[in-house]
Amino acid sequence: MSEDSKRNDGGALVAKPPAADDRKSASPPASSITVSKKVIIKSADMKDDMQKEAVDIAIAAFEKNSVEKDVAEHIKKEFDKKHGPTWHCIVGKNFGSYVTHETNHFVYFYLDSKAVLLFKSG
Repeated sequence: MSEDSKRNDGGALVAKPPAADDRKSASPPASSITVSKKVIIKSADMKDDMQKEAVDIAIAAFEKNSVEKDVAEHIKKEFDKKHGPTWHCIVGKNFGSYVTHETNHFVYFYLDSKAVLLFKSG
């Protein structure tokens, strides 16, 4: 893997909810309120648009599931469906890893306090 493809972006991104439509009521129902998430890309060998997709899918997975295994399953299955097999996903607060991945198919990021490792191999 070249040094260019081993990008380590330490900058924090914040995922913000979509802007409110002026025609809608001032206070939306509680179920439609989205809380901002702090996103930090720790390491990536993946195109920016795919990284954004991974973060968006992870946010949706955390909203639907409370168990880390289920979050990882959701992200993995979405990427298998959209980008072909075989994706692997690890989600948690405390883990180490050393993986081999296909070029341009690796991202490791934090979503608030949870880490997400997503890569394609096989």
